[in-house]
Amino acid sequence: MEVRIDECTGFCFGVKRAVDTVYEQIKSGKTIYTYGPIVHNEEVIRELESQGVRVLEGVQALEALPDGKEGSGHSAMVIICAHGVSKRIYEILEEKGLEYVDATCPFVKRIHGIVEKESSKGNYIVIVGDPGHPEVKGTLGWCRGDAAVLETVEEAEKFVPPEGKNICVVSQTTFNYNKFYYIVEIFEKKGYNSSVVNTICSATEERQRSARALAGEADAMIVIGGKHSSNTKKLYEICSGECANTYFIQTLDDLHLELPKSVRLVGITAGASTPNKLIEEVQNYVRINF
Repeated sequence: MEVRIDECTGFCFGVKRAVDTVYEQIKSGKTIYTYGPIVHNEEVIRELESQGVRVLEGVQALEALPDGKEGSGHSAMVIICAHGVSKRIYEILEEKGLEYVDATCPFVKRIHGIVEKESSKGNYIVIVGDPGHPEVKGTLGWCRGDAAVLETVEEAEKFVPPEGKNICVVSQTTFNYNKFYYIVEIFEKKGYNSSVVNTICSATEERQRSARALAGEADAMIVIGGKHSSNTKKLYEICSGECANTYFIQTLDDLHLELPKSVRLVGITAGASTPNKLIEEVQNYVRINF
């Protein structure tokens, strides 16, 4: 039986940059906080917590930190997570005089600039993505005016823009590439006056295409990633559509494979914030035990 790892696994550029930023700041000896989990992978978060990194969950936790004004004696560093935050979070950090490092993924940062600019012109912003995801919440916080978040084709069908408004459509960076374009096509058929900016990051597109191709060949697929990871959920959705025997796991402990002897190829893919060490552990386990 062959066990094949998708060639597009491992940390993406934005995740690697964010995680490296945290490890670099740990060396400073300061108390390190991340605003929200630095990435959506529980294994990574646990490892950072073991090194003393603390997660600030929300605005209240940030506001509760002692001010960092000169002479306060409070030596702390706040790191903004890869998913990005609203403009208001930067304002609070400045108001409190807190030292911070911005580890927002550059692809996400680009979306912030687009929605701020387009909404400043009076255009209505439509974000295609998960309304509960921190990236989408952060992006909404850069819109100067009303905006809508659409996650499903059904929501796009029902959507009616404000009268007389031009629409600017952007996407969550980790959204399903094909679904994004289904929604864009609906807008085109309805004749909306809209400009569309494909803000799905290139790494996400490549990962989704590669996973789909591997799942199409495989008798069984294993998708590894955090349960809160948007891009991993999308990979699972895509692989399940191609391969009936698709498993979504966070760690090796979650893996309960029941493979018939007829299985010839097991494929492994992983979300953008899944450590290589974990991917290799799963690969070795499957090779040894099956």
